Amino acid sequence: MTFSAAEALKAKLTGLDDFTFKRKNSSRTTSSRIFSRPESPLKKKYISETGYTSTSLRKHDDEFDSDFADWSMEGTGRRVAYDNFTTIDWIHDFAKERARQRKLRHQKGIGGQLRLIFDAMEGWIVVLAVGVISGILAAVITITTEWLNDIKEGYCKTGFYLNRKNCCWGYDDDRESCVEWVRWTTALQAKSAAAEFWTNYLIYIIFSTTFATIAAYLVKSYSSYSTGSGIPEIKTILGGFVIRKFLGWWSLIIKSIGVCLIAASSLCLGKEGPLIHLACCCGNIIPRIFPKFRHNEAKKREVLSAAAAAGVSVAFGAPIGGVLFSLEEVSYYFPFRTMWRSFFCAMVAAVALASMNPYRTGKLVLFQVVYDREWHGFDMFFFALLGIMGGIYGALFIRMNLKVAVFRKDSWLRYFSVQEVIIISLFTSIVSYLNIYMRVNPSELVANLFRECEGGDYHNLCNYTNHWEPTLLLLIASILKFFLTAVTFGLKVPAGVWLPSIAIGACFGRAVGLMVHAWQKYNPGFWLFASCEPDTECITPGMYAMVGAAATFGGVTRMTVSLVVIMFELTGALTYVLPIMIAVMISKWVGDAFDKEGIYDGWIRINEYPFLDSKEDYVYNTLASQYMTRVEDLTVITATGHTLESLDELLNDTDYKGFPVVNNLKNMLLTGYISRSELRYAMDKAKKKTGISLLSPCYFSNLPILDSTAFIDFKPWMDQTPITISPKFPMEMTIELFRKMGLRYILITQHGQLLGLITKKDVLRHLSAIRHPDVVNSEDSQEQPKYMMISERDLTNDFGTV
Repeated sequence: MTFSAAEALKAKLTGLDDFTFKRKNSSRTTSSRIFSRPESPLKKKYISETGYTSTSLRKHDDEFDSDFADWSMEGTGRRVAYDNFTTIDWIHDFAKERARQRKLRHQKGIGGQLRLIFDAMEGWIVVLAVGVISGILAAVITITTEWLNDIKEGYCKTGFYLNRKNCCWGYDDDRESCVEWVRWTTALQAKSAAAEFWTNYLIYIIFSTTFATIAAYLVKSYSSYSTGSGIPEIKTILGGFVIRKFLGWWSLIIKSIGVCLIAASSLCLGKEGPLIHLACCCGNIIPRIFPKFRHNEAKKREVLSAAAAAGVSVAFGAPIGGVLFSLEEVSYYFPFRTMWRSFFCAMVAAVALASMNPYRTGKLVLFQVVYDREWHGFDMFFFALLGIMGGIYGALFIRMNLKVAVFRKDSWLRYFSVQEVIIISLFTSIVSYLNIYMRVNPSELVANLFRECEGGDYHNLCNYTNHWEPTLLLLIASILKFFLTAVTFGLKVPAGVWLPSIAIGACFGRAVGLMVHAWQKYNPGFWLFASCEPDTECITPGMYAMVGAAATFGGVTRMTVSLVVIMFELTGALTYVLPIMIAVMISKWVGDAFDKEGIYDGWIRINEYPFLDSKEDYVYNTLASQYMTRVEDLTVITATGHTLESLDELLNDTDYKGFPVVNNLKNMLLTGYISRSELRYAMDKAKKKTGISLLSPCYFSNLPILDSTAFIDFKPWMDQTPITISPKFPMEMTIELFRKMGLRYILITQHGQLLGLITKKDVLRHLSAIRHPDVVNSEDSQEQPKYMMISERDLTNDFGTV
């Protein structure tokens, strides 16, 4: 009921109870409670294919009382809590926040001013807590991972809980001269060289496989949402999709434990990507303290954007790169206040990580390096070559990994997730141990591949008398890691693809650097090296490793600006920003020549998440009327002429997520739009009211004034101001409306008359058919646009947009 209608009926109506009316002659007072708590909300449960049980149609708590006028001015209607696998209503949530702020500003006195100040501080308090906890959590994971990696080689007899570095603190060479560190070969009294080799080999295989198996079992038993890096799901959630429990306590606990085990196993996976998921878990749990965030999904996503920035900050020690990553890659809605809070959150997370000092070196990450040599003009040719190889690697990796993922998803393998992890981990550990550059911890490997040859050698990387042995091993390692990572990423374990891609690029880049170094060393008079000064080191292989890592990283993720800043913050050398920029841009161009989607976009597509990528342009000259569901194929509700019984039949006979409301079937003048959840909730609440029966009339508009019978007004639950467009509206602009406004549906009208409907899933299916016509399901390709509404029972393909 609108505000004006409430005033007109104020003197005539009595017994108003939320939305149930009975006409009497006595006067009544309009209730001012908008979000009143239901006496016993209807709990409708369903079990999705993931086994999750949700309580749909539950209403938010009494987080906010507002005058009737506030909601009448917004016109978006009331809402029940969002169900699992549905899209949030951004417009409604923003309207709800504006109404809350208006009510807050109307409070008088010192108490009102203090509430305003505290309300302004809540966001900063939340991001401060998220940053601190993310930094501490990352430090604990790093320390635990280091200990698990070292336990594969031996143990500390002075303290079993100490890793090798802490056990041998003060020794110049902790590998040989440290007597406190006991190797397994010594503990098991392996005396011959063959016995030492096989002892180390078997222990490496046993520990690696055990770690991976435990992680897979924890994920399968306690938290299926803890698999992978979580970045595709985070992008989808920030785009407005609701995935219950994905950012909950179990995901936080199981993924924190699992990522330590996986990072210490032999699997070609990393922990940097999952740190973003863990930070977002903190960003989802901590804001629950404050009702402003607990009851507003749009506001909560502002905190999640800041949490994503904190995750990158602790993963790479790059707070500025984290903010740019959140802006460039994952965030859907990123206003200025979110940018400043993201910056603050990333900064606090980096400070918290630095205060923990997990590596005992003062560095935020293990592979943080500094170069003091200049690059030469001829290096650009090899940097461009690395960029080309990075783009080719990224395109091939994405294509191969997605094919494996689709096979794993559709085949019998999905029933044996733990066994698959055991087999792949066993094979990877057997192969990896035979190559020193695959055996060592990836973070330690990358750190030494980036490093200049000063202060000691690392597995012959600086042995320039024999270039070919380390070069060949590096090339073999990069090739094997490519295939192993492509098959491994997607297993049901917590892991990411960032560090493996960096390691692959660093191995290949270091190999190219060693070859160029050997070329210059044995042919110093060659014209290409004319700029090299005599008797000085001209080529820095570590710099080639860093550029190669950036190229492969960019080829897989298709990141640009944020990636360059992350690599700059890693090296701390402004001089090398230009080579990195060139390699990253070439890598992206080459990768886009094959396919423009990055690895996370591909995973979003195969998982059928409802995410509209704002980075791609729609260049087709089409109209909205060509892709709308025609009104003849829609199930609509008339504003009058319904009873509770007829509406019950309508909901039981259809599975649509919402219904346009029209004045009558003759003129089809649009009145509004009501979602199935709100309609069902309001009906069940009305049935519990005294004097209401199944034959009670229901109204969505045109309320009766003189009728003395009890009736039900559904107008407060209806979206009275749905977004409408003309049938001649360009489809390009229609897609932009869905992207920029976060819409779930758009109604097509002409002179107020309803002509059709376009949902978010219509747009997603249309764009998918354009970009990937070969992967469109044959059943979907035969389906006409009039069947775009989604069944409530079809959770696999349900985007929850209607």
